[in-house]
Amino acid sequence: MSSTAFDTAITQARDLLRWRSPLRTELWAARLTSELEAAGQAAEFLRRAADDGGQEARLALAALAAVNGPAEAAGDDRPFTAAGGGVAESLPGWARRMGRVTGDGAWYGKADLYGEQVLAVLAFRYDNGKEPHIVVTGIDQPQGGLAVDALVEERKFLDDLGLREADPGVVAGRVLDAFELGDRIMGAAVADTLPAVRPLAVARALSVPGPVRGASDDTVVAFQAVPDLPGAREAFEKLAEFVGDRPLWWSPGRVSQFLTSWLPREAILSDEAVAAMPEVVRAWTRHCGDQPAVLRQIDADAPRLPALMADDSLAGLGKRLAKNQP
Repeated sequence: MSSTAFDTAITQARDLLRWRSPLRTELWAARLTSELEAAGQAAEFLRRAADDGGQEARLALAALAAVNGPAEAAGDDRPFTAAGGGVAESLPGWARRMGRVTGDGAWYGKADLYGEQVLAVLAFRYDNGKEPHIVVTGIDQPQGGLAVDALVEERKFLDDLGLREADPGVVAGRVLDAFELGDRIMGAAVADTLPAVRPLAVARALSVPGPVRGASDDTVVAFQAVPDLPGAREAFEKLAEFVGDRPLWWSPGRVSQFLTSWLPREAILSDEAVAAMPEVVRAWTRHCGDQPAVLRQIDADAPRLPALMADDSLAGLGKRLAKNQP
């Protein structure tokens, strides 16, 4: 890397030594990680920092290790942890608190009216009780549940979001799942701000004891308002199959897809279940926020459902094979 880029990082580290803030330093290190990896300069930077040996260079090494390790737990083969191992012990006491955080709660819920993005929030404070903060990860639903944005904020950021408290291990697992999925999808649309926060968001999720990977959303289990109609339970089972592990995503477009495309293509239902389906979908909509636009979409699409279900030309291959089985 250029001497100018390295000198700039050292100057920034000198300023951070005056600020004496573990959180500010970790945020800087997360951004530096993103820049180094994007430029393919991580190994060169670590070598130059080790050769330099000054307090600023040692702070950089320690901070990079704090937001990138342990590498084996993250599933990565990055060099930051090894290069910065033990370096913090040679730094002032405040610097040794980097990465040493205690969980302070978790929340999960919709980021918007229709749940097209959900927010997974983890709260932390350092081991001396200072600098409480939350790490917010935005998880996209239409793209399959990948992380599309992340930010670090104060606790008051939660005040107007209406998120529900959740198990920290489950939320941490969802954060890790979302970032892992994003790593597997080339060219996914994410916020420009995500790469600079990603290392810290992943490190914080990994710091939560017992993260639960692949946890299902309990929104479906919590639904207790299946209408008392013939076929309603059968209808709801198909609705639950459709929403799958993304039940908070319930928009006019999604309900229209369910009623006019997915059900005719995939579902074999009794006449009673077809008749009950509009009321089941309305009940589910009330459970998901009772948005007027969604209810209007149900009113527009539901009358067509019996004819669509009876049209065998709309059935997918799996449905056709199942109907033709003796």
